[in-house]
Amino acid sequence: MAFDAACRKAGPVLLEPEMNVAVTTPSEFMGEVIGNLNARGGSIRAVESKSGADHITALVPLERMFGYSTALRSLTQGRATFVMEFAHFAVKQAPPGS
Repeated sequence: MAFDAACRKAGPVLLEPEMNVAVTTPSEFMGEVIGNLNARGGSIRAVESKSGADHITALVPLERMFGYSTALRSLTQGRATFVMEFAHFAVKQAPPGS
């Protein structure tokens, strides 16, 4: 009971890793890729167009990135690539009703 009381007083937070994600995709799939990153809770940082291909950078929670390779392949007919690297830890928001 003492440990429980101490934890409640300390106000602990849950941290989740956020990832820098860089996607290179043909221009015709850019909207679908951005929509999918947004649906995964990501925030788009930049979009650059280079000779028929778009380079999208975003910040996305790691928890939501599992299965992204398959989803990206399906969205772009296998023509897009992505790179993901750790960015930082962020305070995880409590689900509604918690």
